[in-house]
Amino acid sequence: MFKQASDARVAVFVASGLEEIEGLTVVDVLFRAGVPCDTVAVTPERRVTSSHEVTIVCDRSIADEGFSFDDYDMLVLPGGIPGTPNLRACEPLCAALTSFAAAGRPLAAICAAPSILAELGILERRRATSNPGFQHVLAEHGADVRPDEPVVVDGNLITSQGAGTAMAFGLEIVRHFLGDEAVERVRAGVVLRDWPAAE
Repeated sequence: MFKQASDARVAVFVASGLEEIEGLTVVDVLFRAGVPCDTVAVTPERRVTSSHEVTIVCDRSIADEGFSFDDYDMLVLPGGIPGTPNLRACEPLCAALTSFAAAGRPLAAICAAPSILAELGILERRRATSNPGFQHVLAEHGADVRPDEPVVVDGNLITSQGAGTAMAFGLEIVRHFLGDEAVERVRAGVVLRDWPAAE
């Protein structure tokens, strides 16, 4: 059962070809923490197929009557191919990302998706990371790339590397809204431990 713990609301944007772990892990972690979250399709059709042929039915579409990016306190971009280029091609989303950044409002992106923020000029002189295959895009657009950090937080920006770092990424979003105690509560609930190395 969802027990709301925050008045903030998060939008996770879903495009055809997204990496479903990166999107749905964030949704799951936020649900567990009590942060309201919507999956938002960037096309009029709410039914979206991921890069691994998983069908996701989103809560909303940006084409819905009355939809506003300003209804949200954070915009989140999952990665995946061709999900990332499909997000990049969504002009209303890119305009909203630019507007949020200019106002210092929070944005989060994982895997290939930080390249969108880089191309929009949002990561210039900001610490960030991404999937290793896209870190050159961040560097070319002036980011201070942290290649070995699974999640990088720089003020209002949270970036992460990929499907394997999606839980840590989601937990940093929880930390942004609810702090360390909520993070530890969710970690315990999903039995997320720092496992010793295999011998």
